[in-house]
Amino acid sequence: MGEFKVHRVRFFNYVPSGIRCVAYNNQSNRLAVSRTDGTVEIYNLSANYFQEKFFPGHESRATEALCWAKGQRLFSAGLNGEIIEYDLQALDIKYSMDAFGGPIWSMAASPSGSQLLVGCEDGSVKLFQINPDKIQFERNFDRQKSRILSLSWHPSGTHIAAGSIDYISVFDIKSGSAVHKMLVDRQYMGVSKRKCIIWGVAFLSDGTVISVDSAGKVQFWDSATGTLVKTHLVANADVQSIAVSDQEDSFVVGTAEGTVFHFQLVSVTSNSSEKQWVRTKPFQHHTHDVRTVAHSPTALISGGTDTHLVIRPLMEKVEVKNYDAALRKITFPHRRLISCSKKRQLLLFQFSHHLDLWRLGSTVATGGKTSGKFLVPGKHGDTLPLSKDADHLLQLKTKVSKMPACLRSAVQIMFSEDSTKLFVASNQGSLHILRLLEGSFKHLHTFQAQSGTVESMCLLAVSPDGNWLAASGTSAGVHVYSVKRLKLHCTVPAYNFPVTALAIAPKTNNLVIAHSDQQIFEYSIPDKQYTEWSRAIQKQGFHHHWLQRDTPITHIGFHPKRPAHILLHDAYMFCIIDKSLPLPNDKTLLYNPLPPTNESDVIRRRTAHAFKISKKYKPLLFMDLLDEGTLVAVERPLDDIIAQLPPPIKKKKFGT
Repeated sequence: MGEFKVHRVRFFNYVPSGIRCVAYNNQSNRLAVSRTDGTVEIYNLSANYFQEKFFPGHESRATEALCWAKGQRLFSAGLNGEIIEYDLQALDIKYSMDAFGGPIWSMAASPSGSQLLVGCEDGSVKLFQINPDKIQFERNFDRQKSRILSLSWHPSGTHIAAGSIDYISVFDIKSGSAVHKMLVDRQYMGVSKRKCIIWGVAFLSDGTVISVDSAGKVQFWDSATGTLVKTHLVANADVQSIAVSDQEDSFVVGTAEGTVFHFQLVSVTSNSSEKQWVRTKPFQHHTHDVRTVAHSPTALISGGTDTHLVIRPLMEKVEVKNYDAALRKITFPHRRLISCSKKRQLLLFQFSHHLDLWRLGSTVATGGKTSGKFLVPGKHGDTLPLSKDADHLLQLKTKVSKMPACLRSAVQIMFSEDSTKLFVASNQGSLHILRLLEGSFKHLHTFQAQSGTVESMCLLAVSPDGNWLAASGTSAGVHVYSVKRLKLHCTVPAYNFPVTALAIAPKTNNLVIAHSDQQIFEYSIPDKQYTEWSRAIQKQGFHHHWLQRDTPITHIGFHPKRPAHILLHDAYMFCIIDKSLPLPNDKTLLYNPLPPTNESDVIRRRTAHAFKISKKYKPLLFMDLLDEGTLVAVERPLDDIIAQLPPPIKKKKFGT
């Protein structure tokens, strides 16, 4: 790998927002996630759980409900009283509509996906028709005395269950009238509480309603008679969420103590056809409240205040025991939040509503530069003293005057290396080239969307010489444009998994592409074909440990003096690929430490392969070369994030 001086940066004060809602779509195998700041993320579970789409939040949107409807349409609602539909192609809000019931606490789409219910602060349940272009209000149901905190449709679409404070209502869809009202016991650990909040309900095909509440109970109700059938006390605090499998043989609940409980429908005896619900597995993967859960055919999904999205596979449902059977805990975005000015030694940090610009510190110990810690791996990680601390130069808030129209819908922007041009990817699939003038812009050209698509281009790469522009969307492949000739040059052959990072190498103009399944391709832009090295690695295949990594590559770089080197990283490793060395096979140790320096060159060469990997820096949000002998690494330790979260609920330990 060679020796590098490393700027070890830990002053990027990034804290993800807590997860408020998750919604699983069985048809597309995608998961929608909303956070407390109004951000919405879409994960493609079939593409190695990659976060393929992202909708920025807004301080006025506090999302309380999220659901999918027919035709892969996504809706959210929240405390501002509005229902929002998202444009999944343009990555924008399609429209918003006031439900006129005050804050919205719950929402559910009908089994057919053609109707939408919302539960409001004023006790109303409102029914909307989902039309091709927009939803349309249909009618109100009988108003209740308190806010509607949870909703669930019966699979037949004829009735709904609505959870409120102290009771559950069952409504007839045709009449809009409540046919049953089931009072919930306020008892909590033998003590009567002031009120009992029904945080979640699930309506099963046989008429059973399952409820979870603030008294720590999971209860089963007969909706035909309105009577309580069974109670499970599972927590010393609120049970806040519930999700049921499509087969209705399994469900999952999340608690304010950070525990997730799995219930399964099992036979009473081995020879009996009679079945009962049994709590089978508790999981403790969260430190704080589990605000929301989902149940896919093969996994239990949970999220909450600690910001982690946890995906725990059900081993009995996973056919192939590969990396799909591993627990996933997703904390950081699958996109870059950091940019670097190598010549100026500057770092730009991206937050939700502002940017921070920092200048790296320096040391005079060896004439190099550093920030925080200055490590020399060849000297066993010696830390050099700082002669000048890192400087926070600027905080830039989202307020820019005289903005060109094409920038108002920008999804991605990138400057040319000489800073004379700005490349802009719009949310309609078009790409704009602007010339940067003193205090103004000049529009030079627009590349229109290819093949009639309006899908946003989420990733851009510009060649160091400024002659080539590569752009990629979540499904439209990678297009390469000639900046000189102002036309499409070529399209990289389509691949089944989305692109997570791309970059164009200096001198060769080879385009390196990383995909969510951990495959890497190298494509010659001048020759319009894959390189010989890329063909060789595809023929042999990547090492199985490389393919089993569970975080995507988010950045690709190159060594200025070593054209055979490709630098890349994910959240938990940094890798230099030396194309001049042989590829590792499955019998080789992928994470092979370098042999001792006293070994002969023959032995060192014999044990070496192309992949040089370091796991020293993690979680790693950014890493790149500043010059041929200096790296900058930006880490965000999880303990630093947890320290800024509200304290979790205290739990009574056994025996105390």
